[in-house]
Amino acid sequence: MKIVPVLLHYDYGIKSRGDSLEYRGFYPALKQITDEVFPFWYDEYLTKKDELQKRVIKFIDDVSPDIIFFILMKDEFSFETLDYLKSKYTTINWFCDDQWRFDIFTKYQAPHFTYAITTDKFALSKYRKIGYKNVILSQWASFGCSKNIDFEVEEIKYKYDVSFVGGISGYRRWLINRLKRKGINVECFGRGWKNGRVSFDRMTEIFKTSKINLNISNSVSYDIRYIFSSIRSIREFMRGLKRVEQLKARNFEIPAFGGFQLTNYVPSLEDYFEIGSEVVIYTSIEDLVPQIIYYLDNEEERRKIMISGYKRAMNEHTYFHRLKDIFRKIEGKKL
Repeated sequence: MKIVPVLLHYDYGIKSRGDSLEYRGFYPALKQITDEVFPFWYDEYLTKKDELQKRVIKFIDDVSPDIIFFILMKDEFSFETLDYLKSKYTTINWFCDDQWRFDIFTKYQAPHFTYAITTDKFALSKYRKIGYKNVILSQWASFGCSKNIDFEVEEIKYKYDVSFVGGISGYRRWLINRLKRKGINVECFGRGWKNGRVSFDRMTEIFKTSKINLNISNSVSYDIRYIFSSIRSIREFMRGLKRVEQLKARNFEIPAFGGFQLTNYVPSLEDYFEIGSEVVIYTSIEDLVPQIIYYLDNEEERRKIMISGYKRAMNEHTYFHRLKDIFRKIEGKKL
């Protein structure tokens, strides 16, 4: 099977932000599936849309692949380009944010691909309503790891009691400050925080050396205390587009790298992890605080959950598993 992934090499196409999820996750997984992977990295053409159309068509026609795999960020590729490629090859796009972008993005783009991948099971009916049949439900995932932490767990030297890795937002800052007032200090990393952005390798080290890794929503918060905490938060609530919680790659990355995950509840999380024994959830700051205290005090239980989450992530939730399942379903449709 010959595949051309059409992807961004760097995060949002910006080199200073480091390698993208596509480069770190999807690309290596594709290479696990077949030796014939010919990537087209289009970062340098983000501001040259007309040239991009010509370059991608020529590149793909020269390779003549069985499958073209896209992860569109926005309208980088014209409908004319996508329709031309669809007429000659099997084209796939991974739609990242159907929870909040289906009506403003996906429903216009999907018809121009042979197959659409969605990470939102609640969007499947939306695809049917627009008459699109070739939609496949998949999900974000973790990277493959070479080490088995079961043999190292007793040797982990923890650096942080509680940590959070992710860009700052009004709600996240508010929540972290509320925890601080309760006597819980959270070491934060990412854009906007004091510690700043961290490399991918540093991020995975933080996951493993934190007793508790928080996963905090970046969707619009409906906590009335936050909404009315400032004029800015009121505006954020009124104007924010991300109004639905969604599973993200972080939900799988934390356990994959040996981290204990305490996350806000997201619909469908229970489809991928057993809540309470592989991942722990909170629904408000009122139940977050006692859970942090409890799991800091109960190391054996915390480590047991961490190991179970790790095993589940690595046995079922890597990008290799996701892509293998997608191609199996596509092949089944062709038979």
